[in-house]
Amino acid sequence: MNMNDSIESELIGIVEDILNLDPLMRFTAIIDLNGNIIEGIMKEGKTSLESQKEQEKFCKEASERRQIRESYNNSLGKIRYVHLERENVTQITIYPKTCTILVTMEPELSIDKKLGIITKIKKITSNL
Repeated sequence: MNMNDSIESELIGIVEDILNLDPLMRFTAIIDLNGNIIEGIMKEGKTSLESQKEQEKFCKEASERRQIRESYNNSLGKIRYVHLERENVTQITIYPKTCTILVTMEPELSIDKKLGIITKIKKITSNL
């Protein structure tokens, strides 16, 4: 197995670990700093609320929003996470140093459960 294979399997493992945090998790992606999906998995049995093209566009925009948000780091402090509630889905974005983690889950999870999941994702991705 070459180095790229081992890195790819590590990233797949991270994505799977995140998806397995709760049955109501939907989708997890690791996005590079240019907005390209490095690894992304839709949980088995869930259907995407958007097309692949929309998903790629959304991930690209998540990277652009990161750059905008980070421009305020000096005055407001570093971003811990971004939590967005929509009618059909909850979106969580976390910013490790070298990538962006985008997660979607069912909106009916309680806020306490969502905060617990965010804490676990931050631990799982702390070395990225």
